[in-house]
Amino acid sequence: MNAINKVGIVGCGLMGAGIAEVCARAGKDVVVVEMTTPAVTAGRQRLETSLSRAESRGKVASAAEVLERIQVVEDIEALADRGLVVEAIVEDETAKSTLFKRLDEVVKDPDAVLASNTSSIPIMKLAVATERPTHVLGIHFFNPVPVLSLVELVPSLLTDPETTERARAFVQDDLGKHAIDCQDRAGFVVNALLIPFVLSAIRMLESGFATAEDIDQGLVRGAAHPQGPLALADLIGLDTTKAVAESLYEEFKEPLYAPPPLLARMVDAGLLGRKTGRGFYTY
Repeated sequence: MNAINKVGIVGCGLMGAGIAEVCARAGKDVVVVEMTTPAVTAGRQRLETSLSRAESRGKVASAAEVLERIQVVEDIEALADRGLVVEAIVEDETAKSTLFKRLDEVVKDPDAVLASNTSSIPIMKLAVATERPTHVLGIHFFNPVPVLSLVELVPSLLTDPETTERARAFVQDDLGKHAIDCQDRAGFVVNALLIPFVLSAIRMLESGFATAEDIDQGLVRGAAHPQGPLALADLIGLDTTKAVAESLYEEFKEPLYAPPPLLARMVDAGLLGRKTGRGFYTY
């Protein structure tokens, strides 16, 4: 089973930058692709800030040394020689499928693994956009990637078992993460449980039953959660929360998965949580 030493990532937002960081900290050669010059600049800054913080806390010996292993570029052709490419772009099925079709053309190694960090979109829909569905699977990291140890491995019905095992070895042996196996169903394991819980909290707030602070403090102080569901939604991003809910509802048609009107209005207003400075709380 071939080791994966050259990693490509598409997208250098919170998730893409986090994945790039953990791969580079594990000694991998990392190329990150963004679509515009401002996004490349912002991605580099995000990596520099995170790694400087990690160095100050003693998590890495040298931020500069880790950064030397990461290139952030605009040219998707720079992924041609990668052994693994992880897609970490917007949670939109059309955008992801279009990207996988392009990656299939760009990545030259026929044994390369093409992975999605999607939170909820069925992997099969991305795999069939390529001519190599046996080499496509979900590798779903959790935010913040350098901190949280869980990764969901999501093969489709067409994924070769060897592809899954290569991904498992990479995640567990190289990155030191803990992998769990998930069926290719919208939401996988964690979001299929988590999103209905978060949506329930939003409905409780929407109905006037309790304030955001009281809902969150109830779960933190009464159920030992590290943070409340509304603060968690702000961390995830309300746009991502809504997109995952819509994927779940599209697949299962269960009312508990339907995004509440309040969530939809907040997304329309651009109140997306921490990344915009305001969601259920102001940052």
